Amino acid sequence: MNAGPKNTKKILIALAALLVVIAALLGVYQFTRGHAVQGGKDITVEVVHKDGSLKTFEYQTDLEYLGELLTQEKLVSGESGAYGLFITSVDGETADDSNQEWWCITKNSEQLNTSADQTPIADGEKYELTLTVGY
Repeated sequence: MNAGPKNTKKILIALAALLVVIAALLGVYQFTRGHAVQGGKDITVEVVHKDGSLKTFEYQTDLEYLGELLTQEKLVSGESGAYGLFITSVDGETADDSNQEWWCITKNSEQLNTSADQTPIADGEKYELTLTVGY
């Protein structure tokens, strides 16, 4: 069966529309994603353990991403995956997956949608790592 000129035209219009949508989404992503800040930074990391105890760590760094800093300082350990570092242990406490425990990363008390490896840091920022129960 031969596609007529009308079908070919519809396909070309659909492809052009798809390309425009993809370009728009890439533009939005580039505009809204976090950008790494170069140079010296002072940041605070608070760790909230399972028992509710709080421990504060102050860092001065030239690193650009949170994951780099946390692993270099040996505050966290975990597994590398498709989305970056999956934190399994913080400050010597390991999350128990069988109890649905996991380490939640927040910035100024707001949950992040990126892994530590994909989280750019800037001077004066405060991060929290909280052992959380339940998915």
